[in-house]
Amino acid sequence: MTMNSESLSSEQPLSMRSLIVPMIALIIGMFMVILDTTAVNVAIPVLAKDFNSTLSLIQWTVTGYALAQAAVIPLAGWMSDRFGAKLIFIISIILFTLGSVLCAFAISAEQLIFFRVLQGLGGGMVMPIAFSMTYRLSPPDKVGRIMGMMGIPVLLAPAFGPIVSGYLIDYVNWQWIFLINVPIGIIGVFMCISSLPNLAKKASAPLDLFGMVLAPLAFGGLSYGISEGSTSWQSTNTIIGLSVGAVALILFVIVELTRKNEPLLELRVFGSSQFTRGILLQWALQFTMFGIVFAVPYFMQQLMGMSALEAGLWTLPHAIAAGIAMPIGGRLYDRIGARPLVITGLVFAGIGAFLLSFIDPSNSPWMFLVPRAMIGLGMGISFLALNTHLIQNAPRELVGRVTSLTSAAQQVVTSFSVAGLTTFIVSRTSHYVSQGETAMPDAMTHAYHNTYIVLAVLAAVSLLLAVTLKRTTSDRAEAPVGMVEL
Repeated sequence: MTMNSESLSSEQPLSMRSLIVPMIALIIGMFMVILDTTAVNVAIPVLAKDFNSTLSLIQWTVTGYALAQAAVIPLAGWMSDRFGAKLIFIISIILFTLGSVLCAFAISAEQLIFFRVLQGLGGGMVMPIAFSMTYRLSPPDKVGRIMGMMGIPVLLAPAFGPIVSGYLIDYVNWQWIFLINVPIGIIGVFMCISSLPNLAKKASAPLDLFGMVLAPLAFGGLSYGISEGSTSWQSTNTIIGLSVGAVALILFVIVELTRKNEPLLELRVFGSSQFTRGILLQWALQFTMFGIVFAVPYFMQQLMGMSALEAGLWTLPHAIAAGIAMPIGGRLYDRIGARPLVITGLVFAGIGAFLLSFIDPSNSPWMFLVPRAMIGLGMGISFLALNTHLIQNAPRELVGRVTSLTSAAQQVVTSFSVAGLTTFIVSRTSHYVSQGETAMPDAMTHAYHNTYIVLAVLAAVSLLLAVTLKRTTSDRAEAPVGMVEL
């Protein structure tokens, strides 16, 4: 089905039948990007071994990817308004696919990190544009159902990513966790060209160039400084990273608050105390849950001797529990509001992290079943509730910009989680080695136990903030959860 720009110049919604092929094209792009986000977690031990790299360096394959996505997510709206959503979506998939090819042929850890950044720059705009195009094309009376269908890859890809990655690592080679994107990307590009309509462009404000420069500098500098802290908090690299990041962050906040037209990130929403509490809780949950998603596969492979596929399969309890809990949390939100759901989610996440701290390398892998399922339940039951709470508690005139801010912030928190927990694990391992323990497995096992306790404490402390959430009586959301206004 080919459609020209004239066919949708007036933003006419498509019929359900006409929407099927464009939706498939959008879902292919989303699924590919989200799949790769979680696939690399399982590959970390193999990549560290093949490149003769340390955990502190190789974790940047995850951190750099997340930061690159955070840098371009806020640009999705401006780029789509200026050049057209269809064109930017296709370019994003092409850049992501090219980045995947380059990742597969990387010959050093540093090269792989750089190519992962290119991947992230391509993949960052895929999800917000896909949600926005779906919203604009859907019949008004079917928006909820169709947006729910678009959530399928968001739920399934994180579950399949580690399993597919584990299989390819064990039975082919790690390069194929990137090369598998090539045929998918090519099919996605051709489907997008032939089936996606040319939505009308919109007038766009001048691009926030200062924000574009300062944001990556701030978050990248802070992540680098935190990562270098695993070596020494007094080292030159650590101090420079943290100092540059902190100064850039202060300047970024000043620039965004004083910019009158279309700032890169709309920080004025923090003027709502309920919004601020909600996003702090979202960051705490994101930090806890992605930290565990990153840390557990490494523990399983390095300390328990599991294969990559076995470690990948043990992500299923988390994913299945989240998939079951998410629609339940969505239905309950309308009845009871965010507070009880967020409190319940934090309790599940905290208990799950605490139970992980009792698992030793000699234990059965079935010990992971209950804690990982609990963490998945915690994420699922609180995810939609927090996102909806944030939209409904933003000032009405700023609500269309909320998901751009929250999506970018989630990627930044992911990078901080990986960098911060890696630094903590490395430093605690060194601490226990200095006390006479063997590095593997004793010192590292104790370091992981400490890490899980820290995450459990973070969840417990967050409960104090969760009890202050208030229920929003009026639905002020003007855009669906997960959608950036384009």
